[in-house]
Amino acid sequence: MQRSIIALVSGPNGFAGRTDPIPVTSSWWSEAESVNRALEERLGVPTSVLRLISAEGGGDGSWGGVVTYHVEAHGEPNRHRLHPAEEPEADAPRRLPWAKPGGPAELIAWADEHVGRTGPAVQKKTWNLSSFHQLPVAGGTAWLKAVPPFLADEATVIEMVAAHDPSLVPEVIASAPHRVLLGNVPGDDCWTVKREHIDLIVPRWVAVQHALAGERPPSIRPSAVPMPSFGLPETLVQGDFAPDNWMTSGVIMNWSEVVWGHPALDVGRLLDYCSYTPLYDHVAKVWSDAWLRHRPDSRPLEALDAGRHAGRLQFAVKYQEVVDEAEDSQRIYHRDYPTSSLTSIMRLVNTP
Repeated sequence: MQRSIIALVSGPNGFAGRTDPIPVTSSWWSEAESVNRALEERLGVPTSVLRLISAEGGGDGSWGGVVTYHVEAHGEPNRHRLHPAEEPEADAPRRLPWAKPGGPAELIAWADEHVGRTGPAVQKKTWNLSSFHQLPVAGGTAWLKAVPPFLADEATVIEMVAAHDPSLVPEVIASAPHRVLLGNVPGDDCWTVKREHIDLIVPRWVAVQHALAGERPPSIRPSAVPMPSFGLPETLVQGDFAPDNWMTSGVIMNWSEVVWGHPALDVGRLLDYCSYTPLYDHVAKVWSDAWLRHRPDSRPLEALDAGRHAGRLQFAVKYQEVVDEAEDSQRIYHRDYPTSSLTSIMRLVNTP
């Protein structure tokens, strides 16, 4: 579904007006690069997307339709290409720092204290869960990520994982509360997951979970969803263990949604991702074989069914918190996730 954008533009001399609808190449609401590219062509100055204001006619709370954004122009925009409009509100309860004028520039200035950029920063994504910038640096790319206060400190989590398998996580260049600067990660994402990706990542993640099992660190929240143990330990749960967070090089991205709980919560998420592919049984075998190597007396295959139910419930709890903590206009991204997750659990329970 095509996305067209309307930008409400604030510049260095105040609010400048709104654009006509402009088609952009990416349909995803949170994707910012194509928005900024189209606006620079229209307005003659670089821009940053601050936040989504409204969306009409899109699909599934994340893509397509006509989407209106508040945008910051880094220079005086061409006002001949703008129309009068009501200025967006300056602030609101629960608004995130990167969604305010000056917020993206402040993040980039912080990153510049730690790396030497070789070109302009590229805003890749911004929404109620995170802000991403790609920074060109000597020898490759650095990634600047910011997250809301209720998510985990990624640098701390990455350090925990790296103590047992540094090849499983990205390099942390610098960190501060609610932000992290990551080194270049080779490879492509695993949206189209293959057997070799599962073979590369799942056993190594199980080995790390086995090594980390024990008492919960104070910095990691407990899972809201208990499970019978089936002989498996409580440990670090990645929280969104799906191949769209994996790289073909074997690195796992996105460590801000971790909890401490049963490891089947992660494989439940992975099994859902692979439900409509021939890989479902392969995932189950690789995961259960990996746990049996570390815990021979465990019953991982018995944990799989409970893990799928519990994983969806954990997903519902997580996104209810996201909806509760988001400012009003940003709830559109995930407002239906908790209900759809609970509905999917009922389907699982009622399927013979």
